[in-house]
Amino acid sequence: MSEEFKFNVLATDGKARRGEITMPRGTIRTPAFMPVGTGGTVKAMYMDQVRGVGADIILGNTYHLMLRPGAERVARLGGLHEFARWPHPILTDSGGFQVMSLSKLRKLSEKGVTFRSHIDGAAYEMSPERSIEIQGLLDSDIQMQLDECTALPATPKEIQRAMELSLRWAERCKAAFGDQPGKAMFGIVQGGDIPDMRVRSAQALKGLDLKGYAVGGLAVGEPQEVMLDMLDITCPELPEEKPRYLMGVGTPDDIIKSVARGIDMFDCVMPTRAGRHGLAYTRRGKVNLRNARHADDPRPLDEESDCPASRDYSRAYLHHLIKSGESLGAMLLTWNNLSYYQHLMSDIRASIEAGRFADRTAEIGEGWARGDLPVHPGQ
Repeated sequence: MSEEFKFNVLATDGKARRGEITMPRGTIRTPAFMPVGTGGTVKAMYMDQVRGVGADIILGNTYHLMLRPGAERVARLGGLHEFARWPHPILTDSGGFQVMSLSKLRKLSEKGVTFRSHIDGAAYEMSPERSIEIQGLLDSDIQMQLDECTALPATPKEIQRAMELSLRWAERCKAAFGDQPGKAMFGIVQGGDIPDMRVRSAQALKGLDLKGYAVGGLAVGEPQEVMLDMLDITCPELPEEKPRYLMGVGTPDDIIKSVARGIDMFDCVMPTRAGRHGLAYTRRGKVNLRNARHADDPRPLDEESDCPASRDYSRAYLHHLIKSGESLGAMLLTWNNLSYYQHLMSDIRASIEAGRFADRTAEIGEGWARGDLPVHPGQ
């Protein structure tokens, strides 16, 4: 482990990068998937399970933790690592996306955003400086700038206004963050689905010489091809020696195609949310445990997996748990899903090192295309 924040690219295969972020609380192997721990918990998982499936870093959410239990309270209790019993790196998002999407009666200005909590209607103010202050109180290792995330579709005028405001806020966040040894602040490229706006945003952020760069405002309802087009335009504008983080993405297919374009870090609620709703991610593609075909199936989700949830419980039992609304069903499928995502990232990293990223990801895609096991003959 390093006392400073450092990123090294260890191998490349095409535009795909195998790297490593080192910082005081641990090493993050990239490409990395960060399980989402919105309110100080990765839903339906123990933290030692999250670590056990291979996660090097988790994500916490500034907006939710600010509202409940409160950043100052978390700080008094020793910071988010101590509070949640996760001694490894944590990235916190700025809260900007949730302010825009969840809050009632929000009002945007140059200063920041005033809004009402979606929980109890209480009034709050979030400025770039306050966002960084909250992330500091949480003792986050990687902190994100406050930005304005516009949902697509949007008008070019609206996209430009939000992008330019986000750039001004990035400068203020950098000043508020200052020099924090061993920690990092990332800027966020905005610009919607307009190539020139993405380039302008990336180039301006590059000029701030930040420790890392995120691509935001994608995976907000636009088709996958639009997201990939924006990555094709944006990634070449970002420094090769800094990590690149695609926010809120995504499906296993999204991840593979984004790694191919030079992305190093990902987060998404999909594997945990899907697990709570009876959907399993596997090397054979998605499996819906709600379907009646699983009711008498004694086979596990994946007999080759090293995850107990995938290997040791029958599909019939998982189907029963989900149909009965038992908490254990959500727990086991979330465990399976996060295990699958982390195995996918490990597979991707190994294939880049071996110089066979394209071949290996094609094989993974073929496994998804073949689909799940046929119906059990006993049914």
